[in-house]
Amino acid sequence: MYLKQDKRPNGRIYLSIVKGFRDPVTKKNKQKAIKGIGFLDEFVNKYEDPIAHFKQLATQMTEKEKENKEIELILDMDEKLDTDSREIKNIGFSVLSKIYHILGIHKFMINRERGLKADIPLNNILKLLVYERILNPSSKLAAHENKDNYFENFNFPVKSVYRALPILAKHKDRLLLELHENITMKYGRDTSNVYYDVTNYYFHKDQQTELIRKGMSKDKKGKPIIQMGLLLDKDGLPITYKLFSGNTTDFDTLLPVLSELKANYNLSRVIVVADKGLNSGTNKAYNIIKGDGYIFSRSIRGTKASKEIKEYVLDDEGYEWIGEDFKIKSRIYPTVITVKNAEGKDVKVDIDEKHVVFFSKKYAERSRHKRNEAVAKALKLINSRSGYAKASNYGAMKYIVGMKLDKKTGELTPSRKDIFPSLNDELIKEEEKYDGYYSIVTSELDMTDSEIIEKYRGLWKIEETFKVTKSQLKTRPAYVSSEGGIEGHFLTCFLSLLILRILEIETKGIYSTERLIDSLAKSNVDHLKMNYYKGVYYDEVLECIDENLGTNLNHKYQTLDGIKKMVSTTKQAL
Repeated sequence: MYLKQDKRPNGRIYLSIVKGFRDPVTKKNKQKAIKGIGFLDEFVNKYEDPIAHFKQLATQMTEKEKENKEIELILDMDEKLDTDSREIKNIGFSVLSKIYHILGIHKFMINRERGLKADIPLNNILKLLVYERILNPSSKLAAHENKDNYFENFNFPVKSVYRALPILAKHKDRLLLELHENITMKYGRDTSNVYYDVTNYYFHKDQQTELIRKGMSKDKKGKPIIQMGLLLDKDGLPITYKLFSGNTTDFDTLLPVLSELKANYNLSRVIVVADKGLNSGTNKAYNIIKGDGYIFSRSIRGTKASKEIKEYVLDDEGYEWIGEDFKIKSRIYPTVITVKNAEGKDVKVDIDEKHVVFFSKKYAERSRHKRNEAVAKALKLINSRSGYAKASNYGAMKYIVGMKLDKKTGELTPSRKDIFPSLNDELIKEEEKYDGYYSIVTSELDMTDSEIIEKYRGLWKIEETFKVTKSQLKTRPAYVSSEGGIEGHFLTCFLSLLILRILEIETKGIYSTERLIDSLAKSNVDHLKMNYYKGVYYDEVLECIDENLGTNLNHKYQTLDGIKKMVSTTKQAL
């Protein structure tokens, strides 16, 4: 509060004590009268220096307000909202800001800003895109439109966002390397074994480029896709990623990522844990030659599995029961793999592998349940010709004899007019044999069976990670089309994922990613009057975050200065 001297038309000076504040809508500084005093000439004979006296009074009123921490607000019930008023702002982002700064992303980006000819605030743009990707995932344009939801200086035009994407992409590799070093120092990253898998993301448009191509999409949407190979450390923290053309096969993606990882991150021996899509002779040979190891799952169904493997899996001899629901056996087995030599020709190479096979009643029940759902859908198709439609019937198709899929139209039709579709009972019986059985192959001949299974089960971390990127972070569909824009988009998604994973670690893994995001998105304040705000949401998740990260999201009433100080504190994290 301060003393205001207002000169009136008659020449007299009117004194009042006013309080300054910043209008949350117009962003302009305003003032509100707190106490009317009177005209200056009325106090000349009463005080030796009236101006000094009432300035001191304003100071005392300010200090008293701070001491009492109580204020009186007068609400005008006839007051109207201005057009485009945004009375509610998010403060949950301050948690993300703290992790963003703990990781040192701000330092890296600010250093890159200095080398730019154009005035593009890379750090602030990246912060906005990351906060929005986590709290309100949408397009880049929508992210920019939401920039006033935060107590941050996001005062830049939308064109700067699009101009920043290829610049961010240019610095991706160096940034991820620095993040790796910072995470190793802060959290003791363990890369003794890493998890790798590939997924695809579809695009909003049908236009194809060198990178965006139509390929084998797990979503069966028929849209152009892009492949991402993602590498996680032993604890499930993302290390790095690489984008591939949409028509690249899974097993062609591992070697480029692993080569870069070993070279750039100065890693010693690593054990790659991956699903059967990466189980190829070339990938095995590469790991062996480089002194690394692998743990891959292996198919035991269909034509991909040999007769010998199927017989070994189903043969009861050698199994050791652990409890009543789980049995396991293993063997060291000479295996022939096919690799390409220096001339590009296929060459047969003999190696020794360890085969681990196990059976779980829980997995058997899960497989039966999943198949029964598909069979039920198949029966529905058989009994209803109107059901021969596109798409969602794809998984049921393999259980039907006498029906074909038209690849051009996506229609399901009888294969011949004189044949009525029926269930493929032979296939169903064949699949039932292998319910609950899993097979793993590994280079780690001396590793115990239980340790191999434990490491393989860690693969759920990467599967769950992909689920987070596609559901909570809504990485797809992507709306950008230039290569630089695509790389920049996926970098913001990767950083958002990394920050969320760090938040899970900081909060001891008590809450799911979905609950963390939901609570942070609801952690808002509502503008009351002048510089005063009221908190509108707090729950046990936010309480856990406050306890573990030292944030303060539980204040019911706050001043604008108080909120700014809280946000500023998150930027001082080391």
